[in-house]
Amino acid sequence: MNNSQTEERTMSTTNDSSMLQEFFIDELKDIYWAEKHLVKVLPKMQKAATTQELKDAINEHLIVTKTHVSRLEDVFGLLNRTPQAKKCHAMAGITKEGDDTVDETDEGSITRDVGIILVAQKVEHYEIATYGGLTQLAKTLSLDEVAEILFKTLEEEKQTDEKLTQIAEKNINVEAAQEVL
Repeated sequence: MNNSQTEERTMSTTNDSSMLQEFFIDELKDIYWAEKHLVKVLPKMQKAATTQELKDAINEHLIVTKTHVSRLEDVFGLLNRTPQAKKCHAMAGITKEGDDTVDETDEGSITRDVGIILVAQKVEHYEIATYGGLTQLAKTLSLDEVAEILFKTLEEEKQTDEKLTQIAEKNINVEAAQEVL
């Protein structure tokens, strides 16, 4: 590759109007919608949960999710963009599955908590994949401050997933296995 090709490639990766930059911003809009949607949905899941431990974990995640919304607004600001949400069909589908899980399980049952944890972990895995990809794209686009912000959120999503696993493995799955119809 000669110098002019290298220069052109460098310019295209840092150009505000590059295709990759626009794709990146579009994906930010998607996860912004997803996080804002979770702020609305998590209180319903908390109310539907049976055990206090799960209710507390969902409440903690709600607080952290509000921080994620705020961070994404900061990211939009760093990119000189107005925060804008674009419906995230993946998150809408996962949260719909959560509604179905609540509808299909008995109120007050530990089995309902198993279902809520399973759906919550699907949410976390989607967020982990998204924030992981966005962090890498930010690095590729030389958006180091944005990458740091997204990476911080990625790490928090991993922690939430681990906490949900611990709650399930510690008590809830075993208790649910002993529930009778």
